[in-house]
Amino acid sequence: MRPESLTFLRSLLDTPTPSGFEHEGQRLWLSYVSAFASSTWTDSYGNAMAAAGPADAPLTLGIFGHCDEIGLSVNHVDANGFIYCRAIGGIDPAAIVGKRVQFRSSVAGVGTVHGMVGATAIHLQDKSGEAKVRKLHELFIDIGAKDQASASARLNIGDAGVFTDGSMLIGDDYLVARAIDNRGGIFVAAEALRLVAAAASSLHVRVVAVSTVQEEVGLHGAAMVAHSLHPSLAFVTDVGHATDSPGISHAQHGSFKLGGGPKIAIGPPIHPGVSSMLATAAAAKGIPLQRASTAGRSGTDTDAIFKSVGGIPCGLLSIPLRYMHTTVEMASLRDLSQVAEVFAAAALAMRGDEVFDLVRRSA
Repeated sequence: MRPESLTFLRSLLDTPTPSGFEHEGQRLWLSYVSAFASSTWTDSYGNAMAAAGPADAPLTLGIFGHCDEIGLSVNHVDANGFIYCRAIGGIDPAAIVGKRVQFRSSVAGVGTVHGMVGATAIHLQDKSGEAKVRKLHELFIDIGAKDQASASARLNIGDAGVFTDGSMLIGDDYLVARAIDNRGGIFVAAEALRLVAAAASSLHVRVVAVSTVQEEVGLHGAAMVAHSLHPSLAFVTDVGHATDSPGISHAQHGSFKLGGGPKIAIGPPIHPGVSSMLATAAAAKGIPLQRASTAGRSGTDTDAIFKSVGGIPCGLLSIPLRYMHTTVEMASLRDLSQVAEVFAAAALAMRGDEVFDLVRRSA
């Protein structure tokens, strides 16, 4: 991965972007893509888009990733100034005890508020019975406030927070961070656009990279953009489970290796014609793909896009990821780069007259 791209990726990962509060991350993404996009724009909820290729092309290809991450929302402040939260997206309460959190306060003049999820010392825990995994509403966050009034002067109900773990490189090819799901995806969308923009004179389709919002809470941003942009087809990227760490059943979850190449989804939400385009592009570049059975929902923005405005043909390449929805998500830099390369190669191979009608198109 080129150094400039890695710097951009790590900046994205380290920028707090919880669902519903994605503005800082979107501004960073737009700043990067503006250097090579022919135009950029946003909508009322913060979805961000950047285009390359002929504006009057017969087909528009959307390349989608989502920018938001899981987090916490202030729900209650008790008499002693401790904060109780609701989850933004899917959070495992057992994985966050003792974690540091930062909130972006909506109280005028306060800014960032730091705290930590309370971790009762092992010496003080009740060992008379079997250890109990606490639910999220039983966990509290200590922001160093002396009482309710002091805490409420720093945070409002509804203020959003994320965990503070930063990105780090590990080994020769691996990246660890809290939000590769799915800032890795918007990195891929940006890099794919950069690659096609460098060969814009060869493009026969308009390519629009999209960084969507609110995927973790219901795929909302993708649904908005599917209607407003109405692309002719969509390449979607998100993370998918790497199952090569201990304790995971391959019979249940499939066999997928970190660094083994992008995962290509096969199943009802995926259009076979688009999937074939991606597979052909990967083969031409010598990039291995790991086939992933997607028998129903994909759990990605694909699910909102493919059934919008009469049906938008979609293909999905996922980034293999260990430890999803934790603060130590792990991905391969090579896998990330390869998804962008496949998307760009497939876009450049399009003629602009592709037919996606499964019944009427030629075999």
